[in-house]
Amino acid sequence: MPVSTNRLLTSPGPFALLMLAVMVVGLGLDHFASLGQQMLLAVCTWIILFVACIPLSPEQRARTAVVVMAATIGEIIGSIIWGAYTYRLGNLPLFVPAGHGLVYLTGLRISQTAWVRRDERRFVAIALTGIIGWGVVGLTGILGRHDVAGAIGCATLVAFILKNRRAATLYSGVFIAVAVLEIYGTAIGTWRWAEFVPGLGVANGNPPSGAASGYVLFDICALTFAPKLLALVRRGRRRRLGQPAVEGSAK
Repeated sequence: MPVSTNRLLTSPGPFALLMLAVMVVGLGLDHFASLGQQMLLAVCTWIILFVACIPLSPEQRARTAVVVMAATIGEIIGSIIWGAYTYRLGNLPLFVPAGHGLVYLTGLRISQTAWVRRDERRFVAIALTGIIGWGVVGLTGILGRHDVAGAIGCATLVAFILKNRRAATLYSGVFIAVAVLEIYGTAIGTWRWAEFVPGLGVANGNPPSGAASGYVLFDICALTFAPKLLALVRRGRRRRLGQPAVEGSAK
């Protein structure tokens, strides 16, 4: 891999900006895409995710894989089964699971930028202000809908951030990435959230202000299950090589 490309993938700030640009351009293209063209976008998105994972450590790759798996399950339940939101063509675009991986990596890289590391408390405080402010404004109906579900999601996200200080910057970075993605994606009609949460009748925004809380659940899954996935992969590799398993190898 060329040195310039490797730096782009490993430098937090440039990487985050590049991924945000990729997501904006990709969703913009999907707005005009047929089903066949959407498949091509999916292939491109998966390739970008694979390339973005090259410089990662094994544990970071495992976390990204868990995010993609958890997000795929969440998308099937949330969109296809529950109908809380629907995509433009009424399907689950195949670029969406890979997109969740890119969102996670973008949030991670945002949290690793030099400015955030110099003043993590201020960064988290800014994110919390944005989350709470968006939730309160959503309740007023100024944004076009009364967003009760979003406010609940915002309260959940705030609780996640305050309870887990070690992951607070990651969750805050993910909130920023999700906010850009959700506002832009719904604005151009790539997907649309139901006005009321199906089966519950709770008023919902488009997008809900607390949408990032769902993404943070995926991150929690990644932090929890990635070590187990990595240990499973390592055991399988040793078996193929005929080597004995080593206790505590995932540590």
